[in-house]
Amino acid sequence: MASSKFQAFYNHPAGPKTIHFWAPTFKWAVNIANVVDISTKPAETVSYPQQAALACSGLVWAKYSTVITPKNWNLFGVSIAMFATASYQISRKFQYELIHKSSVGEEC
Repeated sequence: MASSKFQAFYNHPAGPKTIHFWAPTFKWAVNIANVVDISTKPAETVSYPQQAALACSGLVWAKYSTVITPKNWNLFGVSIAMFATASYQISRKFQYELIHKSSVGEEC
């Protein structure tokens, strides 16, 4: 039973014998880097254009992954995670700027 499930996975059109498996799998590294940045880098170093590009890319590829045949759930998962981490980074930067601007205004 387990070997038949593995064989079905291995021979799937989006299985490990194709780029449709490996590209999204390695794309998880971008999400891991974003999560590491969340915990190690200060919010003022976040780049709006970079994170906006990652968020938009995540949304576009998430939609695409559900439209293609066969549906690529690995691509869907990594794309949703990319959108989520990039959106969180944008919110961190926005909150930092909001707090920083209000504290600068109080000093005047």
